[in-house]
Amino acid sequence: MTSYGQFCPVAKAMELLDERWTILIVREMLLGSRHFNELRRGVPKMSPALLTKRLRSLERAGVIHRSEVGGRSVYSLTDMGQELTTVVEALSAWGIRWVGELGDADLDPHLLMWDMRRTIPVDRWPRRRTMVQFMFRDVIGKARTWYLVVSGDDAQVCDFDPGYEVDATVVTDLRTLTEIWRGDIDWLYALSADRAEVHATADVAREVPLWIGQSVSAAIPRPA
Repeated sequence: MTSYGQFCPVAKAMELLDERWTILIVREMLLGSRHFNELRRGVPKMSPALLTKRLRSLERAGVIHRSEVGGRSVYSLTDMGQELTTVVEALSAWGIRWVGELGDADLDPHLLMWDMRRTIPVDRWPRRRTMVQFMFRDVIGKARTWYLVVSGDDAQVCDFDPGYEVDATVVTDLRTLTEIWRGDIDWLYALSADRAEVHATADVAREVPLWIGQSVSAAIPRPA
């Protein structure tokens, strides 16, 4: 870690936390990621080698603890790491309020679908296994089509057809769904402006926006 050469506690904290990707790894762990592959899905543009390096740094610093369960590494936040909850929440609120502009490079279907999978309101979904297909008009290749499967309280996201019956298909572009999820626009606007379409029976089509909802950050008030 590079030293700022200051006794200021902010400087000392940032010597650890402002290395690239570090605070995002902490964010992922606060959101429930415990295994290396889960962390990779939350930071899909980070190389595995760099993730390993950052995890080791956080472990040495006492922010995380690594244990072995069934031959797999399991990462958990220590008390020191858990205390970063308010820091990450404050950064999220500040970022959504004041740094809202999204460039094309900020749009990532892998991260979007992974984030949706872990925070969608599964209690609003039918109690039977239900699958919603997502098709991005502007994405080329394998990442164009995704499947969100909810069975009871379990939600899974796939970039391949898992073979279940499709209950609804959402057709949109990556920016629109990202903006809906962040709370920059809402489902009603996206559907009425033809930026998104829901193909399903009438009763299911009405429910899909409620099934998917929006991220936690969508509730953060924005400047006028």
